Amino acid sequence: MSTENEGTAVPPAPSAPPVPVETPAAHQQTTAYDRSTQTTPLPPVGQPGPQSGPVYAAADGPTGPAAPSGGPAPDGSWPPPPPATPPYADGGAGAGAGGWGSTYQQPAPKPGGGRGGLIAAVLVAALVAGGLGGGLGYTLAKNNDNNGSTTVSASTDSGASQVKRSAGTIAGVAAKALPSTVTIEAESTSGEGGTGTGFVFDTQGHIVTNNHVVADAVDGGKLTATFPDGKKYNAEIVGHAQGYDVAVIKLKNAPSDLKPLALGDSDKVAVGDETIAIGAPFGLSNTVTTGIISAKNRPVASSDGSSTSKASYMSALQTDASINPGNSGGPLLDASGSVIGINSAIQSTGSGGLGGTSQSGSIGLGFAIPINQAKFVAQQLIKTGKPVYAKIGASVSLEDSTQGAKITDQASGGSAAVESGGPAAQAGLKPGDVITKLDDTVIDSGPTLIGEIWTHKPGDTVKITYKRGGEEHTTQLTLGSRTGDS
Repeated sequence: MSTENEGTAVPPAPSAPPVPVETPAAHQQTTAYDRSTQTTPLPPVGQPGPQSGPVYAAADGPTGPAAPSGGPAPDGSWPPPPPATPPYADGGAGAGAGGWGSTYQQPAPKPGGGRGGLIAAVLVAALVAGGLGGGLGYTLAKNNDNNGSTTVSASTDSGASQVKRSAGTIAGVAAKALPSTVTIEAESTSGEGGTGTGFVFDTQGHIVTNNHVVADAVDGGKLTATFPDGKKYNAEIVGHAQGYDVAVIKLKNAPSDLKPLALGDSDKVAVGDETIAIGAPFGLSNTVTTGIISAKNRPVASSDGSSTSKASYMSALQTDASINPGNSGGPLLDASGSVIGINSAIQSTGSGGLGGTSQSGSIGLGFAIPINQAKFVAQQLIKTGKPVYAKIGASVSLEDSTQGAKITDQASGGSAAVESGGPAAQAGLKPGDVITKLDDTVIDSGPTLIGEIWTHKPGDTVKITYKRGGEEHTTQLTLGSRTGDS
């Protein structure tokens, strides 16, 4: 995706992503990741700027499910930068800080990598569109001694020349949803940029997409949104949330006939449900692909791979619908056409790709931000322009582990690991405690805990299961809040 996170390093996926406690066995089987693969946010399909190296596209930046491998404990600021180089992606490890938002030392970028490690240099030999007259019918051709042929066409009697597709078919869902999706082009002041996707959120002209899709245009850059009918609008950023990887832009001189996509309920999605993804893979706008929900609550961490990047975390919906760089920010729909997620990241097999580039395409492992979370974030951005994050007020190690999320002895910079008077302190948590569950979700690492916390809203009360001195305890914790990404 031209405006996604593909191609950037991300922390490695936890060895055992969280699953409901009642089905631990099944979860263990589905999360045995091959550490030789890489997970990257969908990178935007970008155009090279004046600088050398790959251009990061907001929709196709590298991302991937991962829990960073070991690293220093972060300080109290948010969000933590991408962890040190993990097995899955080029992310690094570190420790997150209080309230989910501590920083840790960012490892030096790998040599030879530009801003987006998986930026595509797509080599297209040829794209030939063959027009098939009526689109319906069949042709029978048989050679004879005279090299002649006989064709048989479908009947054109009344009613037979038109195909009626019900609203519940994939074609019906696509026909209804496509007019409410846009291809987003983001360009920085230096001319760098990429292409991603977004969808109409309300009749006022707000468009929801990924943060990494619009990142190039944050500081005085340019944004445009093009609808399938070719109408193009200039746009401005209303707000963006690095940690959630969600952004809202607004069309300038928005048309009065906008039709927002209906939002579904991602909590009610089941593994095996049909999915439909819409986006602009490698710049091919208005592309529709299908698949199923492969898994839920998949812990994913992603970043754009730059030395100053901060990681994004999600408890994602996993789908095998084909999504590629440029799909970032586009809607993931259910069979009825309701939005259940925002396509954001893909798992990559490694360097692969056309022409020997490092950006590879879909291997059937795509990840979307659940719409219930994205809706809350989008509403906050529209209301205040800034994201609001739930927090526990403790610094947690980001080491790759299956034992849980360990509260560090102290945060980076020497600050206290447990915020004085914060949610964790009030719940009785102390440095050295290892959090193993949040409500009924198994917690196997710090990044997994972050993603799960961020599926909740500030003020929510959750049950924390933790171990201290080898003994298991439970406590109730009311989540605090933090406003903004810095």
